[in-house]
Amino acid sequence: MDLKRYIRTVPNWPKPGVMFRDITTLLTSPEGFAQATDELAAHYRSLDFDKFAAIESRGFVFGAVLARAFNKPLVLLRKPGKLPAATERMEYSLEYGTDAIEVHKDAVSAGDRVVVIDDLLATGGTALAAIQLMEKLGGKVVEVGFVIDLPDVGGAKKLKAAGYTIFRLVQFEGD
Repeated sequence: MDLKRYIRTVPNWPKPGVMFRDITTLLTSPEGFAQATDELAAHYRSLDFDKFAAIESRGFVFGAVLARAFNKPLVLLRKPGKLPAATERMEYSLEYGTDAIEVHKDAVSAGDRVVVIDDLLATGGTALAAIQLMEKLGGKVVEVGFVIDLPDVGGAKKLKAAGYTIFRLVQFEGD
């Protein structure tokens, strides 16, 4: 069954012209959430990796379920100032300005094979920063997974051009 039916589109949010893809309706549907996590798990069964790294905040939802299902560690990639121990930080560009994400320095070791997980791929800025953080700590990102891809925004092209493999459950083109 098509997962798109569980994802609400909110026109003109957070600004005019944006068609926001809202996964809260997916999360409030036990059937939709189960389907999404089952499809992600089915995909990752054939991949050789050591850890999941989930991007704040909605990536945590999917990353936690997958880490538990595979009995793998879960690395949290958070907004600045949210992690209590020593961190590494990576800044990335936004439409107007910059933002950053952080990870505990001891969360990834040299040679760890990491799958980065988030709910949505738009410009790819956050995902690329997450990848760079994993590599800064010595990890190797084997794939970057998303529930939703917005290909018209260009994130998938950016990540593929940088040499990374992506996986997504659904994509919303155009509108």
